[in-house]
Amino acid sequence: MAYPQLTSEPGALATAALIRAGKMSAVEALDAAIERIERDDAEIDALAVSNFAGAFSQARALDAAGPRADQPLFGVPMTIKESFDVAGLPTTWGHPRFKDQIAPRDALLVRRLKAAGAIIIGKTNVPVDLTDWQSFNPVYGRTANPHNTARSPGGSSGGSAAAVASGMVPCDYGTDIGGSVRVPAHFCGIWGHKTTWGLVPKHGHEFPGMSRREGFVAAADGALSIAGPLARNAADLAVLVEAGAEVPLRRRARPLKECRLLALTELPGAPVDASVREPTEAALEALARAGIAIDRSTDLLPDIAAHHRSYLKMMNITMSGGAPAPDGTRATATDWFALMNAQAVCNAQWEALFGAYDFVLAPPAPVLAVPHADKAVFRGTLAINGVEEPGGKGLVWAGLATFPGLAATVLPIGCGTYLGAELPCGMQVIGPRWSDLDCIAAAAAIGNILHG
Repeated sequence: MAYPQLTSEPGALATAALIRAGKMSAVEALDAAIERIERDDAEIDALAVSNFAGAFSQARALDAAGPRADQPLFGVPMTIKESFDVAGLPTTWGHPRFKDQIAPRDALLVRRLKAAGAIIIGKTNVPVDLTDWQSFNPVYGRTANPHNTARSPGGSSGGSAAAVASGMVPCDYGTDIGGSVRVPAHFCGIWGHKTTWGLVPKHGHEFPGMSRREGFVAAADGALSIAGPLARNAADLAVLVEAGAEVPLRRRARPLKECRLLALTELPGAPVDASVREPTEAALEALARAGIAIDRSTDLLPDIAAHHRSYLKMMNITMSGGAPAPDGTRATATDWFALMNAQAVCNAQWEALFGAYDFVLAPPAPVLAVPHADKAVFRGTLAINGVEEPGGKGLVWAGLATFPGLAATVLPIGCGTYLGAELPCGMQVIGPRWSDLDCIAAAAAIGNILHG
């Protein structure tokens, strides 16, 4: 059940503890992170734009002031996805025409991370318009998976996952609408968390040009999309979620052996490659040997196929800003209200299921890290058990938690062999809305059983 860990560098909380104990300063922690970036990033290309001068200024100020009790990330050097605004840095979403447009202010999440003591040392790479399970664009190039540089780190938070997995930084914050946090975590063998929709604000994560308009105010987060952290352990995920959250979260802290679990490994129209299925089944068997009761089916499961169709429609409308589809048709207000109704039905069905189960276990994606390609995954095919399947089929597993706005944590569970390469494999732990800390705790308990 072992999975490859590429670094022994301390995580976010461990780094903050070292600084608090006087074993290093914030400036020294920053220096060390920059050294790792300069050593490793030429091959990986995870960092899109650096903020080293601003980071040193913040680190010196933190060292001079000393740690506070409300700064759990005191002195921790971290990166954030390129699509978030950081004052003084460009936000391009991969478009060359925006490379010289500088963000005038920090995104709200960036402000909250800084308030928690984190130091933003740069922004990590993305695909154009954040619409691929790869991370390459004409502005910043192509990010490679640090486990195998011929493979993708995932997307659209692929630069985030690569920076964390390689040890350049202990943590990052990405976004997710089609698995964009969970799939990079899965591809890169790290931890990622899809937050409950609306828990972490995305103000300052607007398409470039929007937030530069005079008088522009982001009134609401977009439908479906969330902001969520990536890290190398569960405890770091939890503190990052709490640092960004709009409201306090409760913890139930129920032991895993008392939880009711449902495992989903087969869904209509969503084949899973053996490279994912085999480590997933091995993990489920290990949990069973440890005394964890897991059901494999239930009559309470929502109509996944119907909800997936609605999810794809809502996602396409959201990501295009309501622009016409390629065939020239445009969604009407009636169409949107129908999707909202379908989403409400989906929410109710998942709430009924979570009346019987605490968590649902599922693959984050049907394959492991894909080879680099010049065409987006969703415009091509995925090799699944020797058959070329439409790339969009992979979104069924992401949509499970996205359409109903659920919380979901990805943890690394082992390795599989995909298209001739041994690569990391993850598992989603999906829970009800607002159960974010419980999902992370359950994932941590599962990780302890699998890896000790």
